[in-house]
Amino acid sequence: MDARIDFFAGPTAGKALKHLMAAGRTLHDSTLPAAVQELVSLRISQINGCGVCLDMHTKEAAAAGESAVRIALVAAWREATVYTEAERAALALAEQGTRVADAGEGVSDEVWERAARHFDQEQLTALVLLVSFMNAATRMNIISKQPAGGYEVGQFH
Repeated sequence: MDARIDFFAGPTAGKALKHLMAAGRTLHDSTLPAAVQELVSLRISQINGCGVCLDMHTKEAAAAGESAVRIALVAAWREATVYTEAERAALALAEQGTRVADAGEGVSDEVWERAARHFDQEQLTALVLLVSFMNAATRMNIISKQPAGGYEVGQFH
């Protein structure tokens, strides 16, 4: 598969992506635990069907020490016993934040309050920004048919 757009070739995309990548680095360096970040990024990538993001976050999670079992079970996190309550709360928020049109109400008060029990205000802010960031990234990659498989750990951080 060939990409429809080379986001790094043109001046408009180059300028915009510079800021988007800086936002991604800021989130990566936030106090939101790295494991939560990768699990949330994986789940959003799965929901949206973004191969290049799945490639990236699967490899990043493995490089950060995540087990193959935890990576593989993200799609079935509700039934899996390998996630903490905080990780489950983040995954629930990520799913509702990604499926805004399907949920009708967006993120429910129950899901928000559950996340707020596990994360402080700074971490919640980073989580909301990460969900938004990942949804933007997956949509850009899907629309432009970015190919998966060639990502190298640390390439965008």
